[in-house]
Amino acid sequence: MFRLYKTPYLMKKLLPGYTWHRNVADKKLFLTFDDGPIPEITPWVLEQLANYKAKATFFCVGDNVAKHPEVAQQVLAGGHKLANHTFNHLKGWQTSLELYLQNVQQCQDALETIAPDKSGDKLLFRPPYGRITSAQAKALRPTYELIMWDVLTNDYDGTLAPEECLKHSIHKTQPGSIIVFHDSLKAERNMRYALPRFLEHFSGLGYTFETL
Repeated sequence: MFRLYKTPYLMKKLLPGYTWHRNVADKKLFLTFDDGPIPEITPWVLEQLANYKAKATFFCVGDNVAKHPEVAQQVLAGGHKLANHTFNHLKGWQTSLELYLQNVQQCQDALETIAPDKSGDKLLFRPPYGRITSAQAKALRPTYELIMWDVLTNDYDGTLAPEECLKHSIHKTQPGSIIVFHDSLKAERNMRYALPRFLEHFSGLGYTFETL
């Protein structure tokens, strides 16, 4: 089965209005976690990150934030960042502009109950599945930085061996990479294997992990 771990250079060039990686001058990586927070997985992720003094950005499904505000608080207490992933994990290509924007705002409202944003900076948004229409993106850009990724671990793929998930994720990562894991039940098996080993590998090489 063909799996795409590294976002192709041509795709980044053809879609310049999205953030695919960060330009850095040193050994910095940007871990992100999609689809949580949930009590079954997210606290374990936070423990792994703490073991390596790593910080990460959690792209949250708003419904999970509403259901598990205490877990979202744990994310913040660990020095990590909460960000928007729609309220119901919508597929942008299959959702009207009006409904999509409403769902993004609903997620943002849930996040604001946990951590009101007072920075004045653009908020962070990642479209579920990476699928978003040009009209949706245009409407969101004045308020949100649209975060995609440089490395997709494919941890959610139940047919992928954990060892392969780790090997390819390590191989494709480079300074400034934005890496996607998932704090979800679907990704649990591969993520529990790959994440601590990924952290150990790059920490041993002198990398640090920061929020976006």
